[in-house]
Amino acid sequence: METLNYKVLEGTGYNGYILKDAPVKVMQFGEGNFLRAFVDYFYDIANEKAGYNGKVKLVQPIGNFPQMADWINEQEGLYTLYLRGSEKGQKVDAKRVISCVSDCVCPYIDGKWDEVLALARSADLETIVSNTTEAGIAYTQGDSEFDQVPPNSFPAKLTRVLFERYKAFNGAADKGLAILSCELIDNNGKELQKCCNNYAKDWNLEPAFIDWMNNANTFCSTLVDRIVPGRIRDPKELAAMEEANGYHDAALDVGEVFGVWVIEGPAELEDKLPFKKAGVNVMVVPDVTPYKKRKVRILNGAHTGFVLGAYLAGFDIVRDCMHNDTIRGFMNKMLHEEIIPTLPLDKKDLEEFASAVEDRFNNPFVNHELMSISLNSTSKWKARNMPSFLAYIEEQKQLPKCLTMSLAAYIAFYSNDIQERTADGLICKRPAGNTYKIQDDAWALDFYYAHKDDTAAQLVHAVLTNTQMWDQDLTKIEGLEAAVLADLEKIRTEGAEAAYKSCL
Repeated sequence: METLNYKVLEGTGYNGYILKDAPVKVMQFGEGNFLRAFVDYFYDIANEKAGYNGKVKLVQPIGNFPQMADWINEQEGLYTLYLRGSEKGQKVDAKRVISCVSDCVCPYIDGKWDEVLALARSADLETIVSNTTEAGIAYTQGDSEFDQVPPNSFPAKLTRVLFERYKAFNGAADKGLAILSCELIDNNGKELQKCCNNYAKDWNLEPAFIDWMNNANTFCSTLVDRIVPGRIRDPKELAAMEEANGYHDAALDVGEVFGVWVIEGPAELEDKLPFKKAGVNVMVVPDVTPYKKRKVRILNGAHTGFVLGAYLAGFDIVRDCMHNDTIRGFMNKMLHEEIIPTLPLDKKDLEEFASAVEDRFNNPFVNHELMSISLNSTSKWKARNMPSFLAYIEEQKQLPKCLTMSLAAYIAFYSNDIQERTADGLICKRPAGNTYKIQDDAWALDFYYAHKDDTAAQLVHAVLTNTQMWDQDLTKIEGLEAAVLADLEKIRTEGAEAAYKSCL
């Protein structure tokens, strides 16, 4: 079977949108599945819907997999993207050939770093995008030299690129770039900017450049949200896809249908970027913090809020939970009545985001295991659910039924018929009879093992007064200890599903 390229695609009779020739307007550090299913998808739609007429040049941030560049270049930048999932209760399996990518360069190959610097000097270049993993935005004094080919870290590479552009345009203020950081760390754009300033100082670059870097360019923190499984792992399914497509695609990519990109920046940036005109789910906002809070409290909070009890009730994957009226109802009541009222965003926006969560959890193409979500649930409950729990109590002057039950379910999950403490986990036994391994910080596992012979009342008191867990003594919240004890006993005697049902 022939490998995908423009000629081969034309021969298959593909009638979707394709843009073969356009100037490169975006330099993208990162060639992985996530950026190609997320950022490049949005740019591809912008080419079709907004007439952006721009290509994206991919730059590999590390040199350990140059074969990906070969695959992408052999396919002339083309690859097939499947967006799969559930939308408004309906199964979606959409295919699109992405044509916004020009090529991919591995700067660790002789002469290829010069290609990156040449693009830095291009008048067509407008934007730099990155996703170099959480470890990618890091500064280590002395790890890179100005004339190193290429510099080691991503921020060092970016500083060198920006200096090349500064020199090429004599520091013209209108030749600055929008720099969109997609790494999964807090304040990703601000942290990247700090690292670039450190390298500029290390290299003794002129003050006028440092001023231009910080003022002519816009370093944007962003929030990204799309689950990207990436590869089709079943050889038979992949073979059937390629047979249907009529070509071999080494760079084929898969993501979920839902996707939102929130970019922190000045209002005028929205008109410079092509996404608003294209009608895609990308927004420019003055502060990304409320949107991060929305994601953590609603999406992540929903996961942590219901999965531990759901596992004790006999469920193994998220999708099956969404097909159970009690578990789904518990999650939705927790989201709509206890979490959303505490968040500082437009309520309609929050309701729509929460409704999309149910669709995302009901994805027929993803078997998301509850046990994988259960990892490190102590810190997760504290970060994802505790803020909503405390805010609800502060505002409503009463305990939230579902979040209180969720806290009891967390205790039940960590204490259900404890068998042994192993080197890397705590072995408990499920009501159905099978054992399961809890994985968390060693101190948290040691705590539950030390309390394995406690009565329910003793355990609840020990958990709620554990300031290492919660940074506070939760027994000081009026009525909480008694409520959590009652919920824990209900879970243990009637089962977690019945306990969840009692909240509805």
